[in-house]
Amino acid sequence: MSPEEWTYLVVLLISIPIGFLFKKAGPGLKRWGAAAVGLGLTLFTCGPHTLHSLITILGTWALIQAQPCSCHALALAWTFSYLLFFRALSLLGLPTPTPFTNAVQLLLTLKLVSLASEVQDLHLAQRKEMASGLSKGPTLGLLPDVPSLMETLSYSYCYVGILTGPFFRYRTYLDWLEQPFPEAVPSLRPLLRRAWPAPLFGLLFLLSSHLFPLEAVREDAFYARPLPARLFYMIPVFFAFRMRFYVAWIAAECGCIAAGFGAYPVAAKARAGGGPTLQCPPPSSPEKAASLEYDYETIRNIDCYGTDFCVRVRDGMRYWNMTVQWWLAQYIYKSAPARSYVLRSAWTMLLSAYWHGLHPGYYLSFLTIPLCLAAEGRLESALRGRLSPGGQKAWDWVHWFLKMRAYDYMCMGFVLLSLGDTLRYWASIYFCIHFLALAVLGLGLALGGGSPSRRKATSQATSLAPEKLREE
Repeated sequence: MSPEEWTYLVVLLISIPIGFLFKKAGPGLKRWGAAAVGLGLTLFTCGPHTLHSLITILGTWALIQAQPCSCHALALAWTFSYLLFFRALSLLGLPTPTPFTNAVQLLLTLKLVSLASEVQDLHLAQRKEMASGLSKGPTLGLLPDVPSLMETLSYSYCYVGILTGPFFRYRTYLDWLEQPFPEAVPSLRPLLRRAWPAPLFGLLFLLSSHLFPLEAVREDAFYARPLPARLFYMIPVFFAFRMRFYVAWIAAECGCIAAGFGAYPVAAKARAGGGPTLQCPPPSSPEKAASLEYDYETIRNIDCYGTDFCVRVRDGMRYWNMTVQWWLAQYIYKSAPARSYVLRSAWTMLLSAYWHGLHPGYYLSFLTIPLCLAAEGRLESALRGRLSPGGQKAWDWVHWFLKMRAYDYMCMGFVLLSLGDTLRYWASIYFCIHFLALAVLGLGLALGGGSPSRRKATSQATSLAPEKLREE
């Protein structure tokens, strides 16, 4: 593990006892105490580069104040433009930010765009109310008022997820501050249930990354190995990649659970990132609060079993980085300049790659996903329904195997980063996934398979599917 990874791990681990301290605190202490801890962590890890996050926050707040009716698009343009400047600092001869500054900036971009969208929704709801002359009750997910500058700063620097996520909306943050009877919300038992596989995943990460180091792929000697060895190598690399993020995201979720952050009654049917989808009246007494069953789906960022054992490429996106997937679906996919599911997914993947960084490997990997989506959708539509139950089971096993190999293949671009290293590895295995996806797509088209967009009403919902978006 690198020094940066150790620092991330320490921050994640200390967030757990800090969470227990804040859980039963009042709204004021929660707001300003959590912000003070988060700002302290930011200053410690980012130093003077903390200024970038402050500029981003002030710019977004100014846009919200100036144009509340259209601040979502303006905030998206502003934060994404600042990301470009932020990543071009070394080219401009300015000090290069630390990796921690980049992590803070990534999560902050998501939070500020979401905040602007929530303010815009509030403004539009108020205009409709004034036009109709009718006063409506509280609307699910709607903010009570526009946050002040200090409230925006407290949300932005809240220590919860400041370096690693999960992403959460301002509404979720407010619900935590105003949580009725927080002592009735369970923390310890849900935390232990969530945390138990993390040590195993950590050991598997250390073992796999030691036996199959990524740096070997950058050496000339690697390409003298036989083709089966080169093909196999991407499997343990992606395995180590998954184990690393499983540990980080489970630990981040445990920090939230310790603080009772993102806890809602099960009856509210909360979604990762978005929060409750059904109105659930707050309990009126500690006894009623204690009788409720709670979950932490709002801040759930990874479904390890779903990621490893789901059948389709599109389902793999649903279970990975779940709160960010919700953000992409809500704020990027929905407004994509296309109607086709595959083209909308391509637009979303393009902006997701940009959000991650400017390394060519991100774009090569993310823009391979739409091709895989189109291929699996066409062939599945053309053939799977014609098979017997046994044939469909065999189909799913083959589909799962190919899905995992596709993610192995795309992971290599994500971790190698550079154009030369990524293309060199893919060329050494003859761009097998690209050619396979093209062949499958051609076969599906020849057999008359329907497009994913035409099957959306009957196919399983995903984080990027329009039917999931309509649940909002």
